[in-house]
Amino acid sequence: MENPSDETPARWKGLPSWLLTQTAGHAGRLVADGFSSAGARGYHYRLLATLAEFGPASQAALGRRSGIHLSDMVATINELAERELVERALDPSDRRRNIISLTPAGERRLRLLEKRLAESQDELLAPLSPEERERLTELLSRLLDHHDRRTGTSEEPWR
Repeated sequence: MENPSDETPARWKGLPSWLLTQTAGHAGRLVADGFSSAGARGYHYRLLATLAEFGPASQAALGRRSGIHLSDMVATINELAERELVERALDPSDRRRNIISLTPAGERRLRLLEKRLAESQDELLAPLSPEERERLTELLSRLLDHHDRRTGTSEEPWR
Protein backbone atom coordinates (compact mmCIF):
# COMPACT_ATOMS: atom_id res chain seq x y z
CA MET A 1 0.00 0.00 0.00
CA GLU A 2 1.29 3.43 -0.92
CA ASN A 3 1.89 5.96 1.84
CA PRO A 4 -0.39 9.02 1.31
CA SER A 5 2.44 11.33 2.40
CA ASP A 6 4.44 10.12 -0.63
CA GLU A 7 2.09 12.22 -2.76
CA THR A 8 2.29 15.30 -0.55
CA PRO A 9 4.09 18.14 -2.32
CA ALA A 10 7.61 18.53 -0.96
CA ARG A 11 7.13 22.25 -0.36
CA TRP A 12 4.43 21.42 2.22
CA LYS A 13 6.32 18.66 4.04
CA GLY A 14 8.79 21.10 5.58
CA LEU A 15 6.22 23.64 6.80
CA PRO A 16 5.84 23.64 10.58
CA SER A 17 2.14 24.48 10.27
CA TRP A 18 1.54 21.45 8.02
CA LEU A 19 3.60 19.19 10.28
CA LEU A 20 1.74 20.38 13.38
CA THR A 21 -1.64 19.90 11.71
CA GLN A 22 -0.81 16.39 10.53
CA THR A 23 0.62 15.41 13.92
CA ALA A 24 -2.38 16.93 15.72
CA GLY A 25 -4.64 14.70 13.65
CA HIS A 26 -2.72 11.61 14.75
CA ALA A 27 -2.66 12.84 18.37
CA GLY A 28 -6.41 13.45 18.39
CA ARG A 29 -7.12 10.00 16.95
CA LEU A 30 -4.82 8.24 19.42
CA VAL A 31 -6.27 10.06 22.42
CA ALA A 32 -9.87 9.52 21.26
CA ASP A 33 -9.18 5.82 20.65
CA GLY A 34 -7.58 5.49 24.08
CA PHE A 35 -10.54 7.09 25.82
CA SER A 36 -13.01 5.16 23.67
CA SER A 37 -11.37 1.88 24.69
CA ALA A 38 -12.35 2.83 28.26
CA GLY A 39 -15.89 3.86 27.26
CA ALA A 40 -15.12 7.53 27.68
CA ARG A 41 -14.65 10.77 25.77
CA GLY A 42 -12.17 13.59 26.12
CA TYR A 43 -14.78 15.76 27.84
CA HIS A 44 -15.14 13.11 30.54
CA TYR A 45 -11.42 13.22 31.24
CA ARG A 46 -11.31 17.02 31.18
CA LEU A 47 -14.20 17.37 33.62
CA LEU A 48 -12.93 14.69 36.02
CA ALA A 49 -9.39 16.13 35.94
CA THR A 50 -10.70 19.64 36.57
CA LEU A 51 -12.70 18.47 39.58
CA ALA A 52 -9.70 16.52 40.92
CA GLU A 53 -7.43 19.55 40.65
CA PHE A 54 -9.76 22.36 41.76
CA GLY A 55 -12.42 20.58 43.82
CA PRO A 56 -16.22 20.95 43.72
CA ALA A 57 -17.50 23.79 41.57
CA SER A 58 -20.50 25.20 39.75
CA GLN A 59 -21.13 24.25 36.14
CA ALA A 60 -20.05 27.73 35.03
CA ALA A 61 -16.74 27.53 36.93
CA LEU A 62 -16.13 24.04 35.56
CA GLY A 63 -16.75 25.31 32.05
CA ARG A 64 -14.23 28.13 32.46
CA ARG A 65 -11.60 25.89 34.04
CA SER A 66 -11.97 22.97 31.63
CA GLY A 67 -12.64 24.93 28.44
CA ILE A 68 -15.86 22.96 27.88
CA HIS A 69 -18.65 25.14 26.49
CA LEU A 70 -21.67 25.41 28.78
CA SER A 71 -23.93 23.77 26.18
CA ASP A 72 -21.67 20.68 26.25
CA MET A 73 -21.08 20.85 29.99
CA VAL A 74 -24.63 19.88 30.95
CA ALA A 75 -24.57 16.77 28.73
CA THR A 76 -21.13 15.78 30.04
CA ILE A 77 -22.21 16.17 33.67
CA ASN A 78 -25.37 14.15 32.94
CA GLU A 79 -23.31 11.33 31.42
CA LEU A 80 -20.90 11.26 34.37
CA ALA A 81 -23.70 11.56 36.97
CA GLU A 82 -25.53 8.59 35.41
CA ARG A 83 -22.35 6.54 35.96
CA GLU A 84 -22.05 7.92 39.52
CA LEU A 85 -18.67 9.48 38.71
CA VAL A 86 -19.82 12.96 39.79
CA GLU A 87 -22.53 14.22 42.13
CA ARG A 88 -24.75 17.27 41.93
CA ALA A 89 -25.79 19.16 45.06
CA LEU A 90 -27.59 22.45 45.46
CA ASP A 91 -25.26 25.31 46.27
CA PRO A 92 -26.15 26.38 49.83
CA SER A 93 -25.31 30.01 49.00
CA ASP A 94 -27.41 30.06 45.80
CA ARG A 95 -30.04 27.34 45.54
CA ARG A 96 -30.54 28.10 41.83
CA ARG A 97 -27.25 26.45 40.91
CA ASN A 98 -25.63 23.08 41.40
CA ILE A 99 -22.22 22.28 42.76
CA ILE A 100 -20.55 19.34 41.03
CA SER A 101 -18.25 17.01 43.01
CA LEU A 102 -16.04 14.10 42.11
CA THR A 103 -17.07 10.76 43.66
CA PRO A 104 -14.66 7.99 44.72
CA ALA A 105 -15.75 6.09 41.58
CA GLY A 106 -14.93 9.23 39.59
CA GLU A 107 -11.43 9.33 41.10
CA ARG A 108 -10.87 5.69 40.11
CA ARG A 109 -12.19 6.41 36.62
CA LEU A 110 -9.86 9.39 36.31
CA ARG A 111 -6.86 7.18 37.15
CA LEU A 112 -7.91 4.74 34.40
CA LEU A 113 -8.32 7.56 31.87
CA GLU A 114 -4.93 9.00 32.86
CA LYS A 115 -3.41 5.57 32.20
CA ARG A 116 -5.04 5.47 28.75
CA LEU A 117 -3.88 9.03 28.08
CA ALA A 118 -0.29 8.16 29.04
CA GLU A 119 -0.41 5.16 26.69
CA SER A 120 -1.64 7.44 23.89
CA GLN A 121 1.16 9.92 24.58
CA ASP A 122 3.72 7.09 24.50
CA GLU A 123 2.37 5.84 21.18
CA LEU A 124 2.35 9.33 19.67
CA LEU A 125 5.88 10.13 20.83
CA ALA A 126 7.35 6.63 20.34
CA PRO A 127 10.19 7.69 18.00
CA LEU A 128 11.44 10.38 20.44
CA SER A 129 13.80 9.95 23.37
CA PRO A 130 12.69 11.19 26.82
CA GLU A 131 14.83 14.31 26.33
CA GLU A 132 13.31 14.97 22.90
CA ARG A 133 9.80 14.53 24.32
CA GLU A 134 10.54 17.06 27.04
CA ARG A 135 12.00 19.54 24.55
CA LEU A 136 9.06 19.13 22.16
CA THR A 137 6.63 19.75 25.01
CA GLU A 138 8.56 22.88 26.03
CA LEU A 139 8.54 24.25 22.48
CA LEU A 140 4.86 23.50 21.88
CA SER A 141 3.97 25.08 25.24
CA ARG A 142 5.89 28.20 24.30
CA LEU A 143 4.11 28.45 20.96
CA LEU A 144 0.69 27.90 22.51
CA ASP A 145 1.33 30.41 25.32
CA HIS A 146 2.42 33.01 22.78
CA HIS A 147 -0.65 32.61 20.60
CA ASP A 148 -3.07 32.33 23.53
CA ARG A 149 -1.75 35.63 24.89
CA ARG A 150 -2.13 37.29 21.49
CA THR A 151 -5.68 36.08 20.88
CA GLY A 152 -6.94 35.64 24.42
CA THR A 153 -8.36 32.26 23.44
CA SER A 154 -7.53 28.65 23.63
CA GLU A 155 -8.79 25.85 21.40
CA GLU A 156 -11.05 23.09 22.66
CA PRO A 157 -9.30 19.72 22.23
CA TRP A 158 -10.53 16.24 23.15
CA ARG A 159 -14.26 16.48 22.79
